[in-house]
Amino acid sequence: MIVCSCNVLTDGEIKSCLDGSASAPRTAAEVYAALGCAPRCGRCATTIRSILKDHAVNCCNDDSACDCLPSRVVQKETADA
Repeated sequence: MIVCSCNVLTDGEIKSCLDGSASAPRTAAEVYAALGCAPRCGRCATTIRSILKDHAVNCCNDDSACDCLPSRVVQKETADA
């Protein structure tokens, strides 16, 4: 599904940069940077934040060794708002 029409980013591309490492994107702005683009109109930011939250919850609930830190995602998103 196309999430960002301006940059033609799909949900699959966004999820692909969320590898669970400490350097993985934690905010919408970091996702854009990781994918080599920048926000334009900003309408997709809410959807990107939702994908980030879903990924963090799923990653850290499956007993895998990841560094998702959902509280860090929530704290950064709150600070960005």
